[in-house]
Amino acid sequence: MIEHGTLIAAVLVGLLGGVHCAGMCGGIVTALSLGTVRAPGVDAGPSPGVSWPLLLSYNLGRLLSYTAAGAIAGSAGWFATRMMDVNQAQLVLQVVAGLFMVALGLYLAGWWQALARLERAGGVVWRRLEPLGRRFLPVRRPGQALAVGLVWGWLPCGLVYSVLIWSVASGGPLQGAALMAAFGLGTLPNLLLMGVMAASLGRFLGRRPVRVSAGVLVAGFGLFMVVQAVFTVGL
Repeated sequence: MIEHGTLIAAVLVGLLGGVHCAGMCGGIVTALSLGTVRAPGVDAGPSPGVSWPLLLSYNLGRLLSYTAAGAIAGSAGWFATRMMDVNQAQLVLQVVAGLFMVALGLYLAGWWQALARLERAGGVVWRRLEPLGRRFLPVRRPGQALAVGLVWGWLPCGLVYSVLIWSVASGGPLQGAALMAAFGLGTLPNLLLMGVMAASLGRFLGRRPVRVSAGVLVAGFGLFMVVQAVFTVGL
């Protein structure tokens, strides 16, 4: 089973990654919270205020997609460990995951944009999935919001990709699913608040000191993962 400390760390990464979530998902979350997500040319009428059923349903769908992706990534890592010594494979995967976390921290801080290229590569798959999400517009019911969340969970995102690499090193499909679920829960506070107070929260998360602080903390965690793996090999 995956350690509780690892799950807590995944929650914290999701929370700190809110500076990125605001840009990637802030628009649709704000629209959902106001019940204004619609197809082009469709008038949603006057805004009824915060629509919690739509907002919560969307986020549930997003978390389910994250969990499924984590199970797939964990399975890939499990098969990789069968190809070589289990301990050695897990250490290698942990180093790779740690390096991705460092890259994520630098990305969040705005110091290195390598993960942006990974997001663009993921856009190839997203171009095939995004039209599927449009079939559920306009969003008027929780079921539609859930479906949109299920699709939006696969949006190309360097933050999600980095945690998926971490899931590969988690040890198996259940561990990978748990890790991504914990990460998804960590993203919830920012996105729920974004739905309620989009303008002020967006400005706060967009401030450079906030982004740099979050990036440094995430990069520091990645370095810890790498050092921990190297120290284990040294023993």
